[in-house]
Amino acid sequence: MSRENFKYWICQIVGWGAYAGISIFFYLTLSTRKIDNFFLLVAIDILIGLGVSHLMRMVIKEYKFLQNYIQKQIVLFGITIIVFSVVYACADVGIEKLLGVKDTMGENISVWNEIARNSINNFFILFIWNLIYYTYHYIEFNRLQELNTLKLKASVKELELKTIKSHINPHFIFNALNSIRALVDENPVRARTAITELSNILRSSMQTEKLETVPLERELNIVKDYLALEQMRFEERLKVELKIDEDTLEQPVPPMMLQTLVENAIKHGISKKMNGGVIRIISSFKNDHHELIVQNTGQLSGHFNEDGFGIRSTQDRLNLLYHGNAVFSLTNLNDEMVQTKIVIPV
Repeated sequence: MSRENFKYWICQIVGWGAYAGISIFFYLTLSTRKIDNFFLLVAIDILIGLGVSHLMRMVIKEYKFLQNYIQKQIVLFGITIIVFSVVYACADVGIEKLLGVKDTMGENISVWNEIARNSINNFFILFIWNLIYYTYHYIEFNRLQELNTLKLKASVKELELKTIKSHINPHFIFNALNSIRALVDENPVRARTAITELSNILRSSMQTEKLETVPLERELNIVKDYLALEQMRFEERLKVELKIDEDTLEQPVPPMMLQTLVENAIKHGISKKMNGGVIRIISSFKNDHHELIVQNTGQLSGHFNEDGFGIRSTQDRLNLLYHGNAVFSLTNLNDEMVQTKIVIPV
């Protein structure tokens, strides 16, 4: 027996058992006359009610009443109760007549009148049964729909993050390989050193591929390897300054995010300056937020601000991971410096 059917039968037994208990209670406490075979009559009524309600459920499931729009469900709800109230009454009156245990309170009434009267009584019983059944399935349907929606959103979020990562890693690799290629003829020794640095970076990036966040210290190690590689290409044209609050080293940040910002700073800032410039990385706590700042020599252009993939991917990742609670800004700090600032709630 499935879990759903087990719960259904428990509810059936408890519900009809409660109906029997209420009937017996009122008979024993409020009835002013003795009814022959009362307990047998109650037992027959409960057993027939159990069977009729189960048959009614089978019809509801077989013809998928619950999958119709709400207006049609209401119409089917009413028709179902009327039909099965009559079925309930016919079975009840028929079996009691067959067994000769029907209590008519001394009245001489026809079978059709008995069926009509029982149908009215049964209508209210089955109305309550159906109301409970429909309400339960309506709530369960909405709960499952909400759960499926959350699962879908989570899947979309995971897919978006993986897509962003799949763009970031090749973007970084191609730039790094171009840097190494520039060193191969000019300085083979440094090129070999650069390959070692690149292997360290790739190893670290592959290890973080399955992680949504990593400690800042781990991300900084990748950035230091990348900057060491780039310093071989730019030599004295590239100066690096780190201002890192040690208390922030354990703070979680999206993997490869800082490296992407530094890479953009070099590509769009330092590499376009004949005399090179400065890359400054700052990490600190302010007002219960983690501020991560990358400053570089250069000036923003509209083209860079709108179309740079690294900037878009960073914004997308922050929105997905922190649900809009992280702040990203890219501005000209002054006439010589550009600042990228990320504020993440602690």
